[in-house]
Amino acid sequence: MIRCLKTSFRTNKETIARLFQCNQVSGEVWNRCLELAKEHHLKTGKWVTKSELQKRSKGIYPIHSQSVQAVCHKYLFARDAAKKTRKAGYVTKYPYKQKKYFNTKWANNGFKVYEDGKIELSMGVFEGKRQTPLVVWIKEVPVGKIKEIELIFDRQLLLSIAYENGQKIKEHTFDKRAAIDVGEVHTIAAVAENGENIILTGRKLRSIHRLRNKKIAELQRKMSKCTKGSKQWGKYNRAKKYVLSKSERQLQDGLHKTTKQFVDWCVENEVKEVAFGNVDGVQRNTSRRKKKKVRSRTTNQKLSNWSFGKVYAYLTYKLDAEGIKIDKHDESYTTQQCPCCAKRRKVSSRLYKCPCGYSNHRDIHGASTFFAKTFYGKIRELDFSLKHTKYLRIA
Repeated sequence: MIRCLKTSFRTNKETIARLFQCNQVSGEVWNRCLELAKEHHLKTGKWVTKSELQKRSKGIYPIHSQSVQAVCHKYLFARDAAKKTRKAGYVTKYPYKQKKYFNTKWANNGFKVYEDGKIELSMGVFEGKRQTPLVVWIKEVPVGKIKEIELIFDRQLLLSIAYENGQKIKEHTFDKRAAIDVGEVHTIAAVAENGENIILTGRKLRSIHRLRNKKIAELQRKMSKCTKGSKQWGKYNRAKKYVLSKSERQLQDGLHKTTKQFVDWCVENEVKEVAFGNVDGVQRNTSRRKKKKVRSRTTNQKLSNWSFGKVYAYLTYKLDAEGIKIDKHDESYTTQQCPCCAKRRKVSSRLYKCPCGYSNHRDIHGASTFFAKTFYGKIRELDFSLKHTKYLRIA
């Protein structure tokens, strides 16, 4: 299985300067991709192809050829993702922003890793001469075959190392199914076929988001009173980057703990298949610039902060490692419709109550009806009785 290690490194000042230059050159490659794509479209009315993009970017930049190709591939991926989003009916823009810096990637034969932590990053051949490789040292080399190395920046230069850890997907005889009602208040509410159900609260993640938003708003107000580029403006800007970096690490830690708890619950209850509610698009159209305001500013901010995409990504690779399948399914009206009388109603409290007498926790109700809609084909009562709800939170 492929895993990723983000680690710091040590090297001399000259190499640090060359590494920054690498990311600057990668930014120039990205900008050239934008120019070539625009030029090609104006001339032919078609999109530039992968081979044409790589051909016209080859041999003109002082970094490894595979590093140049990696930037081209990222541009093509961003373009195709924008096309897919527009095709789905959402308003989005194709890549257009110029970049001063861009992550540099080394793949295949672009690097050498030694057991003592030494890493040589090749700079390739430029103007007929082979350039001196960049040498850095890391504390611990990951065990397994290293696939690629990417130079990233998070308040300092770091290496993101993707490697094959050699572990195989586990095999088991699990036969249960489960459904997840993903939420903004409670990150995961799930129901399993044996009647077990669980709620993993996301209130700590919400508090981190709120604190981050307040601090960023305060710093931006102060920056607006300063001259851009001044000494004081630079101090506030560094503080802003620190807040964003720290909160991102806290949120990532919380999501990893939450998804790990759910995976352990699935293994404990012998779940073989998980249905995940498809809520893509709910965070769109939250801009205040819209003339017609469908939701309040507070609701828009909450939806913009909702990290359901990361939850699905984390669950995907963690469940795959356990041999458990996960797929997205349509969950429309599952939180509104009663499984007994089929009437639909919206509730504002945490308890779903229907005039017919049915009542349940709103999120467990959503997970139950989603389970029925996915595995039974329609929203109805479950073929099993729900047990006492297990409630977990991030420590």
